[in-house]
Amino acid sequence: MARLRVGVLASGRGSNLAALIKAASDPAYPAEIALVIVNIAGTQALARAEAAGIPTRLIEHRTFATRAAFDAALDSTLREAGVEFVCLAGFMRLLTPGFVAAWRDRLINIHPSLLPAFPGLNTHARALAAGVKISGCTVHFVRQETDSGPIIAQGAVPVLTGDTADTLAARVLEAEHKLYPLALRLVAEGKVRVIEDRTEIAGSVLDIAGFALFNPPER
Repeated sequence: MARLRVGVLASGRGSNLAALIKAASDPAYPAEIALVIVNIAGTQALARAEAAGIPTRLIEHRTFATRAAFDAALDSTLREAGVEFVCLAGFMRLLTPGFVAAWRDRLINIHPSLLPAFPGLNTHARALAAGVKISGCTVHFVRQETDSGPIIAQGAVPVLTGDTADTLAARVLEAEHKLYPLALRLVAEGKVRVIEDRTEIAGSVLDIAGFALFNPPER
């Protein structure tokens, strides 16, 4: 079976990109990273993709007069590369309604909270301020509203006594690196079905993820 051709949009360090690249390096993984597009020159994400021998493109948003023109350039570049599916990996640009509609149900994002809790920025500080006992990350299909859309998978981590935003962020990031490749694999294997604003996942979540987390721990 042909592997799903994936394009990744990134703006920064590219640690989630690295996790996807590592997963896709296995020939048995059902998706391949066909193209990485960055919008800022000199980013670590660009260096990671180049080191892996993945085709890259630098499309700087500042060189475009409008967001629509920038998104049109993204769209045409992805299509010219034969990309079938798009992953956002720390892509720090709001996408236009036209782009989101054109890639509907073929565009996913990872967010460092258990959505719908704490969308937007400063998620870890807000989670700590709210006193939550479990935090985590979410992979979801993209819709126009920020950090919204049908949820594909979530990973949970404990919030520990004495946590700071930085220590919690580091723990959540470890979970992100496991969750994003898992979610993309589920999509590429055809196990994810979007029904209105929700998803149905074929198979048991425990069978897929291999773990469950409770906080406080069960006794």
